[in-house]
Amino acid sequence: MTGTFIAGDWGTTRLRLALCRNGEVIARSEGPGVAQTSDPASAFATAIAEWTHHRTTPAVLCGMVGSTLGWVETPYLDCPVDVDRLAAGLVRFDHDGRSVAIAPGLACENMLGAPDVMRGEETQILGAVALSRDRDVGRHLFCLPGTHNKWALVEDGRVVRFHTTVTGELFATLRDHSVLGRDTAGLTPAVDDAFALGVDRAFDPRRPALGHLLFEARSRRLRERMTAGDALSFLSGVTIGADVAGMLDLLPAPGPVIVVGAPALGKGYAAALAHAGVDAVSVDGDAAALAGLGALVAAAGLLGE
Repeated sequence: MTGTFIAGDWGTTRLRLALCRNGEVIARSEGPGVAQTSDPASAFATAIAEWTHHRTTPAVLCGMVGSTLGWVETPYLDCPVDVDRLAAGLVRFDHDGRSVAIAPGLACENMLGAPDVMRGEETQILGAVALSRDRDVGRHLFCLPGTHNKWALVEDGRVVRFHTTVTGELFATLRDHSVLGRDTAGLTPAVDDAFALGVDRAFDPRRPALGHLLFEARSRRLRERMTAGDALSFLSGVTIGADVAGMLDLLPAPGPVIVVGAPALGKGYAAALAHAGVDAVSVDGDAAALAGLGALVAAAGLLGE
C-alpha cells in the first residue's frame, strides 16, 4: 500500500490514532472516547496536533464515533457485508481541509431471530480476515471479547450474521455492584484453577440457570473458604463459560474460533473453548482494527500523498 493516511479506532472510552505511510505506522496518538467529549472535532484536532506535516492527510475512523454519541452519525449496513461494501458505505466529510471518512456499523438478525448491531467490531473482523489469506475463503466463527462480546459468522470474507452477549458488562456489574464481588477491589481475575472450575460449572450438562451458578461465587467463599481472588476468577469463569457454552449450542464452530481482542480477555475465551474441545486462534485487537482500516482505505481509494 503506497500513500499516507490516519487510521482511528474511536470507541466510547478511548481514541486510538495511527499515522500510516506505505503500510507502516510512523506515529501514534490517543485521546478521549466519544462519551468523554462534547466536541469530537476539537478532540480529534488536539490528538493530531503534533502531526504538523500532515495537515491534509486523509483520515478513516471506525467505532462509536459514528454513533449518535459521536462526531457524524453513520448508518447501519444490513449483513452480509465485506470490505468493499463497508468501504462504499463510508460517510465522508471535510474537516479543516482534511478528508475524513467514518465507517458504518453493521446490523443483522442474530442466531435467535432478534435484531443485533455492532460498531467498530466489523472493522476488526474484516481486518483479521485481511491478516490471513485463509480467512477470506470458507466459513469461520469469530469471537470478539469485550464489554458487549460479539460472535460473528464470516463466510467467504463476508460478515453474514453476528450475536451480542453482555458478558463483560455483566461481570463488571457483579464485581463492582453486588455481594458476589465483595472485597475484590483492585484484584484481577486469573485464568487458573478457580477460573477452570467456573467454566466447568457453566458447561454442566444439566445446564443450570446462570443465576444459580453465579451465586456459587458467594457460597463457595462461605462454605469452602475460597479466597476473594479465587472467587473473582471463578465468577469470570462462569460468565465466560456460559457465554461460550451458549454460543456453541447455537452455532457449532466450523473450525478453530478466531478470537480477536486484548490478549488478557482472549486467554479466558481460549481456555473456555478448549474445555469444549474447540481450538482458538488469537488475533490482537489493535492490529486487527488497523488492518481493517487499512483495507477500507485501499478499497475506497483514500490514500494521500
